[in-house]
Amino acid sequence: MIGTMEYADILDYSDVVSNMVLKSDVMESYQDAREALNNDAEAQQLIKAFNDMKEQYDEVQRFGRYHPDFNKIMKEVRTAKREMDMHEKVAQFKIAERNLQKMLDDISEYIAFSVSDGIKAPKDGAALTDAGCGSGGSCGCSAS
Repeated sequence: MIGTMEYADILDYSDVVSNMVLKSDVMESYQDAREALNNDAEAQQLIKAFNDMKEQYDEVQRFGRYHPDFNKIMKEVRTAKREMDMHEKVAQFKIAERNLQKMLDDISEYIAFSVSDGIKAPKDGAALTDAGCGSGGSCGCSAS
């Protein structure tokens, strides 16, 4: 059983690791890319357009192929996503986000394996979901 002092030490060390992450070049690149994305009007418009299209997609998905606009909406969603993903600021943000996630995964894995080889840790961005850009999901950006 972990004692109070050991628990306090663990929290202190986690603060040290957290501060190191926050001051890292990887985090700085992520913050710069996020700020550039949030301040780019064209990128924000593309994100909003994709999110709006996703709402139509969700409605069509309820009925599947039987929805009269299924093929049209599916094509428009793919087009909107491609346009958004190809925007320079969105692409740079996604790269920076993956780099930060990789660093966090590596830290988690190192800590887990220092306890036991049998402990499972996030790997290859498994903590990221595929909720889509603009929703705060896989790319973490916001349409606001």
